[in-house]
Amino acid sequence: MSTTSPSVVAESASADAVPGRILREARAHFFARGYSRFTMDDLAAELGMSKKTLYVHFGGKDEIITALIDDLGREIRADADALLHSRQLNFAEKLRGFVESIAERLTSVSPHTLRDLQRYAPALFQRVAEMREQNIPYVFGRFVEAGQIAGLVRDDLPPGFAIEFYLQAMQGLLQPAALERLKLAPREVIRHAVDLFFGGLLTPAGRKQYEKLFPC
Repeated sequence: MSTTSPSVVAESASADAVPGRILREARAHFFARGYSRFTMDDLAAELGMSKKTLYVHFGGKDEIITALIDDLGREIRADADALLHSRQLNFAEKLRGFVESIAERLTSVSPHTLRDLQRYAPALFQRVAEMREQNIPYVFGRFVEAGQIAGLVRDDLPPGFAIEFYLQAMQGLLQPAALERLKLAPREVIRHAVDLFFGGLLTPAGRKQYEKLFPC
């Protein structure tokens, strides 16, 4: 039987919630302003806490941005898991739901955000690329597998090749220079890339289902 008092449990839960609150505010701060204009002073002020308290939880802005990149990667994988396990949605609806969830998470990210990160914090920019290298095979590999099982994705192409193709395409398309040439935000690139990628992989039945949700 636990002897921990309710007040101690409440204090512990409150303490655990602080880093999450910091990261939520930091994500909005970083997406809107970029790396070079992200400051611990401004973040502390927006959170209504002292900078000393902020440093209790994170050693600096690089540590915060590293944590929010890692959190974003986990959230994307969790979104995919939830959709793929849903029994109420068909394959096209799951795919559409995933694209929309990414687009929503990246709404505030601009080419400038990535260019600024690449210029002033190349190690963190590389961490973003590493997050994609982890997420794309995990997420899209499972979508390809699920689509093949349902007979909605072609089975004449090796899944490993299809996923590597998409990974390399996304790593190139989400470079700041490419985004600037295309005049597209990351969320728009992802939508177009998924449309093009699965448009080529779907069987006629899969394409019919997909086009009901994504009419031309």
